[in-house]
Amino acid sequence: MFNPAQSPSIPRFDDVGGAAKEIHVASSDYSARHLSVLEGLEAVRKRPGMYIGSTDSRGLMHCLWEVIDNSVDEALGGHGDEITVVLHADDSIEVRDRARGIPVDIEPKTGLSGVEVVFTKLHAGGKFGSGSYAASGGLHGVGASVVNALSERLDVEVDRDGKTWAMSFHRGEPGIFADTADGPRADAVFTPFEKKSELRVIGRVPRGATGTRIRYWADPQIFSRGTTFQTDELATRARQTAFLVRGLGIDITDERGAEPIHELFRFDGGIAEYVDFLAPDTALTETWRMTGSGAFQETVPVLDDKGHMVATELERECEVDIALRWGTGYDTVFRSYVNIIATPKGGTHQTGFEAGMLKFLRAQVEQNARRLKVGTGANSTEKIEKDDILAGLTAVLTVRLPEPQFEGQTKEILGTPAVRNIVAAVVAKTMAEKFGSPKRDDKTQSALVLDKIVAEMKSRISARAHKETQRRKNALENSSLPAKLVDCRSSDVANSELFIVEGDSALGTAKLARDSEYQALLPIRGKILNVQKASVSDMLGNAECASIIQVIGAGSGRSFDLATARYGKVIIMSDADVDGAHIRTLLLTLFFRYMPDMIRDGRVYAAVPPLHRVIVMNPGTKPNETIYTYSEAELNGVLAGLKKSNKRYQDPIQRYKGLGEMDADQLATTTMDRHHRTLRRVQITDAVNAERVFELLMGNDVAPRKDFIIAGSDGMSRERIDV
Repeated sequence: MFNPAQSPSIPRFDDVGGAAKEIHVASSDYSARHLSVLEGLEAVRKRPGMYIGSTDSRGLMHCLWEVIDNSVDEALGGHGDEITVVLHADDSIEVRDRARGIPVDIEPKTGLSGVEVVFTKLHAGGKFGSGSYAASGGLHGVGASVVNALSERLDVEVDRDGKTWAMSFHRGEPGIFADTADGPRADAVFTPFEKKSELRVIGRVPRGATGTRIRYWADPQIFSRGTTFQTDELATRARQTAFLVRGLGIDITDERGAEPIHELFRFDGGIAEYVDFLAPDTALTETWRMTGSGAFQETVPVLDDKGHMVATELERECEVDIALRWGTGYDTVFRSYVNIIATPKGGTHQTGFEAGMLKFLRAQVEQNARRLKVGTGANSTEKIEKDDILAGLTAVLTVRLPEPQFEGQTKEILGTPAVRNIVAAVVAKTMAEKFGSPKRDDKTQSALVLDKIVAEMKSRISARAHKETQRRKNALENSSLPAKLVDCRSSDVANSELFIVEGDSALGTAKLARDSEYQALLPIRGKILNVQKASVSDMLGNAECASIIQVIGAGSGRSFDLATARYGKVIIMSDADVDGAHIRTLLLTLFFRYMPDMIRDGRVYAAVPPLHRVIVMNPGTKPNETIYTYSEAELNGVLAGLKKSNKRYQDPIQRYKGLGEMDADQLATTTMDRHHRTLRRVQITDAVNAERVFELLMGNDVAPRKDFIIAGSDGMSRERIDV
């Protein structure tokens, strides 16, 4: 326990001429006079992290969001449809809008102009109680004043009442900067106002013209050295806001580089268009919209006519707008917003969405248990979980309500409790309408959603079972690996290799050709399932696919864990013919869809067996020489060289069409021996394009594939088919 008597020095703040001066006094007592009270913007400068999260680039960007969001709130209220952001070469930043402009008249309680109140008083603004905003992102009223307190210089200009009004601040204190002809600078000589602040008139504008311009320089005393505004992050946020506020244009200019960078974001679509932009996969359903509202009671302190704070019960209205779609993949993209403010860590609105969706879809699965082939009842292990529903889901959730409660000024988590039930009710009602619709498209899409969710559930259950046998030692002790696996002796994952071979005949030869210390063999029978067309449950039900996933031992889909893979290399060893190429393509489709991290980590390879064997006949007792070639062009070059050297070779030349045609020595020398073989590593250089190609060549839509084949047929010769 802290003992004040043992403290050698206790800090105390004494007021000397209006300034706070810290004095260390050796004392053995501890009373109220030793407590420091930070008032106004001094508290912000003393503890900036409490208001903006941090003093690195994240905090710097948060200050910018506070300024931009004020202009966005005006646009939400129907005032102005354009916001301009300029990153100046001197590291200052300027935000302009054409909204109503900050009030310039005198606020009666403080005797200060509206501009000075907004920029110097915490918890002041038009976003409380019966203020001028029905719903806004700024609920604490500290945004502009915090930015001002943490700025070395801040200039504000307001067009209103036919005039342009201006005021400047130095670290939150109003005054005048002695600017030169070179323009405003943060280090210009500053003179604070001594008696009364002055809101200057610096020009005139047409009577109906209104707007606000704010330019500020971040204070180097507050922010870490090297902290800068992030253009990419700014562009991402601007694009997001333009999606969320239909018709709002956000113009960004970065003048800090050699050439200015300019981007304009304006979208006439709503959050449905945002979902289409965010979705990373092919659509399984159309984009569904869910809208609704709900009322709730909330007790808040409100100023009465006498200036006293009185606890008052108010009825609030919460509007909910959701757009979502399921895709063929399993990645989840979820964005949630409160009054256009992003809540990356969720909150009660996201919790309500997940709870409402989970409750409804669990009931639907139970109602369709026979068709979906799932167990029911309290004892059933097959129960839908949240991750099963979110797999492949792209969703944007927005709620609007007055004075939302956030956890902290950074507004990353919504805390208003009543929003949870309102969102859950909207989700349940809309989903019930969608699943109960008599329209054919709605019925089809509803069935597809249930099939996908159940497939994800079964995949998760299967992956959990597979994880129990991931380690080679445990797997061998339990004898749970496929009997046809010919495993290696080494337990060194980095050094081990798994050869997936085509057929039992190739397996027999490969057994004799392999190095049993580190090379394992898994034969597959014919062509495996095309997983691009099949569902997850069909894939897991396919014996060959299930064996491959089980042998690799890292799970599949969302549950895939590269760290638990049992082999450092997986090598596809198929015949050098059309069927072999097709089998290799089907296997690569399986890896791309359900184990893409194996490819990204460079663990998937294709073996390169030779196509021809040329036996050069040497004269006398000298042994004959064997040359392997891997293409028709290479063969022709070898034969031409032999003829030029007057060397004879056996005719006809052997053409390998299957691995089973080789003996063990030949297969080892050409394809499996690390010192002589050639492997082709499979890589993903463009994930989006790779997804498009797999869908084109292996997907359900036949027409584009037919067009692709016809377009490329002219470049294909019959001689190349088996090469």
